[in-house]
Amino acid sequence: MPDLVSMYLSIELQSFAVYVLASIYKDSESATSAGLKYFLLGGLSSCLILLGCGLIYTYTGLTNLESIYTLISVSEGHNLVQGIVLGLVLTGVGFLFKIAAAPFHNWSPDVYNDVPTIVTTWLTVMPKITILIFLFDLQSGSIIASLPIIEASMPSFITDLGAAHGADFYVFKNLLLICSVLSLIIGTVVGLAQHKIKRLLAYSTISHVGFLLLSMAINTEQSLESFLFYLVQYSLTNVNTFFILLAFGYVLFGAKAQDRNKLNTVNSQNTSDIELISDLKGQFFNQPMLSLSFAICLFSMAGVPPLLGFFGKQSVLYASMSTGYYFLSLVAIVVSVISASYYLRIIRVIFFDASTDLTTTNSTVATESTIANKVLANAELMNKSIIQNSHSFVIAILTLSIILFFIKPTLVLNSIQLLALSMYNI
Repeated sequence: MPDLVSMYLSIELQSFAVYVLASIYKDSESATSAGLKYFLLGGLSSCLILLGCGLIYTYTGLTNLESIYTLISVSEGHNLVQGIVLGLVLTGVGFLFKIAAAPFHNWSPDVYNDVPTIVTTWLTVMPKITILIFLFDLQSGSIIASLPIIEASMPSFITDLGAAHGADFYVFKNLLLICSVLSLIIGTVVGLAQHKIKRLLAYSTISHVGFLLLSMAINTEQSLESFLFYLVQYSLTNVNTFFILLAFGYVLFGAKAQDRNKLNTVNSQNTSDIELISDLKGQFFNQPMLSLSFAICLFSMAGVPPLLGFFGKQSVLYASMSTGYYFLSLVAIVVSVISASYYLRIIRVIFFDASTDLTTTNSTVATESTIANKVLANAELMNKSIIQNSHSFVIAILTLSIILFFIKPTLVLNSIQLLALSMYNI
């Protein structure tokens, strides 16, 4: 079991590095603004975590979670239980804030959209893995299992909710379930209205966090396996998606950005970033392999079989339904179907919309010489923008992993099962 002090320090050390990454491009106004917003709201969530840990230490005099459980198991003090529950809830809210779970998600789309894509690739995966593991330690540890709330002190609708599942009501568990439902709904519904690609992927991430919280809240051996497997497939798919988005940016704007930097006419890092979904119009005809890889990642996020994302969602839904959470499973299925629409919208733009490279940006009619000049400039841009071999290799490996997982799934599944058994103390 982890220690509260070491847990807090490790999260803060990681957060400081991410704050620096988010605002490292000082010449960009949007990146600086996003880094400042991320720093301020991250500081707020850190205060909540520290306040929760402080309350637990105040009531117990301990920081080791296993020692706290031992103390609770031999104590019958109601005030002690209430104090620890309050501390855990505050700590959990701080964690949920950092992973952008609804309703603590408002900072995420703005930060993801304004920072450079290479930084967004890191933000969307690495901090979430660490914090989700710590959050799982709080949920699945014996300290949580030992904190039933006295029904007489709770509102009737809350006690009814706990009785509906045939078990005692647990504040922390239901906090995760509520955030899971809100993340699934908000991440899907609000994502439908987005026209900026990174904001849409940010809301997609919020929806995926809802699946992770659902499997975490169930807290069984099977749900633990589904949680770990979903975390693995989410990380692989998201990293590959943003790597492909980076490659599109290099191809479309990379050479142009280099030329402008040489002339000192543009002093911003975002000249090689894809911002709008419409920037990807007709790219299948220019970059067919990148477009196919991007479509595979989007289909995997939507849960289309036999891709890796389908098996991740299937494992979470199976664990949820086998433990009686039918309503939450139905919500997860419905939002998965709805979310497929905005993934398909991106695919339609890439594969079926006509490219706008040969049209003018204003309402005047382009002359033949203008069109010829743009054709030559576009050809020169394609020749100068070459993706590095290492970048292409990573995209190819991750894409093949998403496609071919169903052929040989035992290696990943057996490893996850062994890890789940060791974490579940069986």
